[in-house]
Amino acid sequence: MDNINIRFARPEDAPALVEIYSYYVLNTAVTYEYAVPSVEEFSARISRVLEKYPYLLAERSGEVLGYAYAGTFIARAAADWSVEVSVYIKHSARGLGLGRRLYEALEEILRLQGIINVAAAIAAPTGEADEYLTHDSLKFHSRMGYEPVGTFKENGHKFGRWYNLCWMEKYLGDHKANHPHPVYIDQIRAVVSEKLGIE
Repeated sequence: MDNINIRFARPEDAPALVEIYSYYVLNTAVTYEYAVPSVEEFSARISRVLEKYPYLLAERSGEVLGYAYAGTFIARAAADWSVEVSVYIKHSARGLGLGRRLYEALEEILRLQGIINVAAAIAAPTGEADEYLTHDSLKFHSRMGYEPVGTFKENGHKFGRWYNLCWMEKYLGDHKANHPHPVYIDQIRAVVSEKLGIE
């Protein structure tokens, strides 16, 4: 897909990201949220992520088509080498490869930070797909090299139905006994710009 620019999200991008996210909140069980967050809340979420990790968006001609970000996996020092990642694509822009491009960029930045373990929590039907949830996210993460590590069964209730939460994981590097401590995103923004062209 041509003319796609991937850049760091900013708090002022919140209205566009809420527009994308609202579809999934109101029409799917992809997210367990029931209510669409306000623009102010979403702006605060972006700011919190950017204190430590990358928050990226994909745009074309000024239109935001999707976003992906990393967040704290477990808020304990021994888990600093692990993150949880998420990606959301504008409903009308699905199937164009944007999820792959965002995740590839996100993972490259996480490698530069020194992150090793990347996990994704994925809502999944308990059996066959229904009108609120398919197996597409599981398939996407599998294609991206993520492997299943466990399932919390029927732990999410939305639209009068129960859904599973599947965890998948990917290693971005080797596990070493004395692995350097990861750095915050602000410490490598210049490197990300130089090596990946992401501003």
